[in-house]
Amino acid sequence: MSKNQIDWRRTPRVGVFRPDDERMATAVELLEEYGITAVPDPMLSVEPTGTIPEIEAVSDTSPFIVLTSKTGVEILADAGWSPATATVACIGPQTAAAARDVGWTVDIVPTEYSSQGLVDALTDKVTDRSVIVARSDHGSETLLDGLNAAGADVTETVLYRLVRPAGTGQSTVMAAGDELDAVCFTSSLTVEHFLAAAANRELREEAIAGLNHAVVGTIGEPTRETAERCGIRVDVTPADATFEDLVEAVVTELQKGQLSSDVDETTDRADESSEW
Repeated sequence: MSKNQIDWRRTPRVGVFRPDDERMATAVELLEEYGITAVPDPMLSVEPTGTIPEIEAVSDTSPFIVLTSKTGVEILADAGWSPATATVACIGPQTAAAARDVGWTVDIVPTEYSSQGLVDALTDKVTDRSVIVARSDHGSETLLDGLNAAGADVTETVLYRLVRPAGTGQSTVMAAGDELDAVCFTSSLTVEHFLAAAANRELREEAIAGLNHAVVGTIGEPTRETAERCGIRVDVTPADATFEDLVEAVVTELQKGQLSSDVDETTDRADESSEW
């Protein structure tokens, strides 16, 4: 038994929506370490655009390069691209680790792993400097707006598109049937694609109702806001925007919800309408 294994009274089923690559495999493995049955349903697929940052095209001889995902790093490395003398800023530790793994020097990682965190970390450094933001086609405007407001000369390079894979969405049927105990939304786009898949099955309202009977976890405030705007009650958004912290927070909520034999069975579950 894993050191994280919990003696559940009934094995929880948790939907996870990461891309169908090593990230999904890692997510499933992590959930299984807690004794949870993962319901993998990829809501994102990566389509590279073939475009890479052109450092020589900017006026600054040593610009800033902002990387917002591990996927972006991998695409650039596969293309043989290098940041050369640029100052490299990564949105969080996983992106930074990927960059270091391919031999790049990472100069800046914000304390808050978000677009706003990057803005806060760079604001006093980028006035009158060139900044190249390399990311997906669904990047937050918060980053571009904040850097422009700081006086930077900002160029955006769209490295890849994020699309919903064909044939996914079985988790929406399970949610509509109250067959999911929890879900882990890792971005606003996973929320939007989940609901689009539900709508395609004419189950959008039923799926939302099912989620509101389950534990809903999100990474980052933008994801939380998207879910709540769509009528989904969010239970947990960990302070650190990592999948590991998200799973830990969701597991804690599941234990409160009486699925673990370690919890006193006489304890009442919190009111569904409360922020629990």
